[in-house]
Amino acid sequence: MSADFSALHEPLVEWVYDRTGGDPMKYASVAVFGQLHSLDERQAFGLLQYAKSCGLLDHRFMSFGDPAANLTPRGLEWMAERRRRRADPAAWAAAARKGLLVWLWHRKRDDILLPAVADVLNDPLSLFEGERLTSNEIDRASAYLSEKGLIKADRDAGSNGPVQAEITAEGEDCVDSYQGDIGAYERRTTGGNTTFHIGQNTGNIAANSRDFTLNATTHSGVDLAQVVMAARALRQAVPILGLPEDDAAEVTQLATRIEGEATSANPDPSRLQRWRTQAVAILSSPVVSGALSSVLATYLGVVLPELPAGG
Repeated sequence: MSADFSALHEPLVEWVYDRTGGDPMKYASVAVFGQLHSLDERQAFGLLQYAKSCGLLDHRFMSFGDPAANLTPRGLEWMAERRRRRADPAAWAAAARKGLLVWLWHRKRDDILLPAVADVLNDPLSLFEGERLTSNEIDRASAYLSEKGLIKADRDAGSNGPVQAEITAEGEDCVDSYQGDIGAYERRTTGGNTTFHIGQNTGNIAANSRDFTLNATTHSGVDLAQVVMAARALRQAVPILGLPEDDAAEVTQLATRIEGEATSANPDPSRLQRWRTQAVAILSSPVVSGALSSVLATYLGVVLPELPAGG
């Protein structure tokens, strides 16, 4: 039977931490840990090698038999962060909500209708930092997800949330597009009608807003101030456009280049138009949605094509 090193290396690090009292100069027997998890000597040594490759543990002996492990500085830091997260009630609540939502997503894919919410406690998705969530935490998560419209079911009189539930279309969107990160999903989808002014100033973009009205002044000929404002607005909007990391970095860089060129002594129209075209291509890609991306793409298309060919 093969051992799942990716699942066991974190418990091993914590086991070594507990046995050594967090002292990196002390060692703990990995063979003993292996016996507790039905690993033979070769598997126990392989697990130690895996944890070492992650930078969390080091080992004292290179031969089979009874390898001993000690914590690395990175392992100590990792344990400190893990314990900090465990002490955060909000982190537990977020883990319960995400775990339950993703679990219900899988149940729907398996054509299991209205599964018992408590059954998530038998799944690894109910683990947070190596510890099992409680039934009360899952119950509160069920109530929260139901109130948010991410799951649906009849509420039981003896519980805060549904005892049986299924994921809604909104919940599926949250898992499909945001890996169950409810905060990210709400920041993407929640918002009102925000007026976004470009021209006199860039204004402030509400972080949760998705619908925008553009009030921009254009002039005959070239107004490089408008180009600068458009570039600054583009850079300011990057964090809420929902772009992949590489695209977000590229758009930020393009906005900086456009502003720098527009404020230079002799702006090069061809450069400005090329960078505008690249930015608009990203803003118009299928991975970006919402009114703001369309507003920015349209405004860039209005301002920069009017630049004269001779600069």
